[in-house]
Amino acid sequence: MTSVLAPRPDLERAGRVLPRPPSILRTGLQLPEVRWAGLALVLFLVGGALQLTGAPTWAYWAAYLTCYAAGGWEPGWAGLQALREKTFDVDLLMVLAAVAAAGIGQVLDGALLIVIFATSGAVEAIITQRTADSVSSLLTLTPEQATRLDPATGTEQDVDVADLAVDDLVLIRPGERIGADGTVVEGLSEVDQQAITGESVPVPRGPGDEVLSGTVNGTGALRVRVQREAGESVIARVVAMVEQASATKATTQLFIEKVEQRYSLGVVVATLVVLALPVVFLDSSFEDALLRAITFMIVASPCAVVLATMPPLLSAMANAGRHGVLVKSATVMEAVGRTTVFAFDKTGTLTEGTPEVTRVITAGRLSRDQVLRTAAAAEQFSEHPLGRAVLRAAHERRLQIPAASEFQSLPGRGVVASVDGHAIRVERAEHPRGDVGIGTVVGVHLDEALVGTITLVDRLRPDSAAAVAAAAALTGKPVHLLTGDDEPAAADVAARTGIGAVHARLLPQDKSRVVTQLQDAGERVLLVGDGVNDAPALATAAAGVAMGRRGSDLALDTSDAVVVRDEVDAVPRLVALSRRAHRIVVANLVVAATFIVVLVTWDLVGHLPLPLAVAGHEGSTVVVALNGLRLLRAGAWEQRCLDAGPSPTS
Repeated sequence: MTSVLAPRPDLERAGRVLPRPPSILRTGLQLPEVRWAGLALVLFLVGGALQLTGAPTWAYWAAYLTCYAAGGWEPGWAGLQALREKTFDVDLLMVLAAVAAAGIGQVLDGALLIVIFATSGAVEAIITQRTADSVSSLLTLTPEQATRLDPATGTEQDVDVADLAVDDLVLIRPGERIGADGTVVEGLSEVDQQAITGESVPVPRGPGDEVLSGTVNGTGALRVRVQREAGESVIARVVAMVEQASATKATTQLFIEKVEQRYSLGVVVATLVVLALPVVFLDSSFEDALLRAITFMIVASPCAVVLATMPPLLSAMANAGRHGVLVKSATVMEAVGRTTVFAFDKTGTLTEGTPEVTRVITAGRLSRDQVLRTAAAAEQFSEHPLGRAVLRAAHERRLQIPAASEFQSLPGRGVVASVDGHAIRVERAEHPRGDVGIGTVVGVHLDEALVGTITLVDRLRPDSAAAVAAAAALTGKPVHLLTGDDEPAAADVAARTGIGAVHARLLPQDKSRVVTQLQDAGERVLLVGDGVNDAPALATAAAGVAMGRRGSDLALDTSDAVVVRDEVDAVPRLVALSRRAHRIVVANLVVAATFIVVLVTWDLVGHLPLPLAVAGHEGSTVVVALNGLRLLRAGAWEQRCLDAGPSPTS
């Protein structure tokens, strides 16, 4: 088996490594499946309106039959194509059941069945298209051009990023996005790597340090020697991993679909037997045998089974949506309930992704407020996240910030400014002796003398600890933390939230590898993340959930669900709701199967009147549908997670 880290053979090398995203992407009504499903729904509503208002029979029949054609031709044709491959799917059975219903006058029931399946196909087409678009959108992280330097003359040449080769020397100007993985040979700067590694603050980069494609340079200029060709870069490997993992997850089905082919084929074979046996062995008339066979197909068709599954899942999706969680499909709604292990990203997921001042230490000359006030004065013109955090902390303490002049940014180090006639320098510093290295420390210098230090850490979301506790209660297993940040920062967040397993300094492929290892060990992982660096793991996990406000486009599109309000404690609530939906599905399937067995037995050993067959079939459909709608209640979301029960087996 090919490693997910290996280059994809279909990703071309060097000058043709990555195709640019298309300028126009098909979405919504541009997809034919969506247009046909919409037309089928409109025609169904028109037919229903005509029937309710007492229009002539031919009028509403015409509307319903046109609905059949609009919504049924594609699954019908797909079913016929599947027959050529010697498979029989439920779509073709649904079309046959709908036609049979029309044949005995129940055209409304058949049209409803067609609309349900056409809508399901449209939703699947939208999700498939968005997955493809999300991979294309990732390519925009890499700039199209780079500045290559001639090693002999130092002259500059603008070239396509795809044309860069190993050992090329490139110039990265301030604010530019880095186009290739390489090593800094000259210059000092700070590089924002949050999109790739998840580190919450830009990291200093100087000679000998590695930089990654897709990251953003800070205020200094860098000369970088290319270490990997475009097809081997971090971005190219993320593209490959997301594509591969998404293709693997695309085979996931609702568990009722796992038996649909055999069931569908069995119903067709049984219908033919019910039609043939009375004619051949019992001297029954063909008309009587046909009526019995059609009755059999109606009562044996999986309408109630389909509705046993879909209303609980769709109701759960609607309830979750009201509480700020968008679930992309019924398959996802079912899958999240089978979660056995939770894993969380750190930056932007359990934390807010913005630093905050947690400690000010004075060297004795100034008070702590004076140290903070002095640093804020020098940082007031800075665009660096640490500088903005220092200024915000000073404002929160209502400190008066004096005017500053002669401001200058020191790439990779800090800032200098003149305040009240004194030279102020604020720059990164070592952690105080005895400190375990949590967060980032900056030193504040007044006229070259150190007057204090300020420690900043990534701010924890207020509901993170509660979310972790609920997740652990649901699974009975330790919650995992997957982060690109360093071990002390990861351990600090784990300690403050109650996380039991920590994986730090992870690149995108490392996060995906950890998820794969857990799932190879038999776990079903639900991963919560927000960045490009989380996308491969989100696609690999049994269920991936993205944070909506901070989430990158790729994370949002690759994930199976989106927490719109960034309330991380909504995730365990979603899992608990899914498990309740599963219990209702199982109960509904028992009801539907009981009706089918009773009605089929009646039809085979006795004489089941057609009106009674339709009433029994439709009655079971109504019962299971109403039972599923119970999950629309607000109380279903508010129920305690522990009430959800253990994870159902797949």
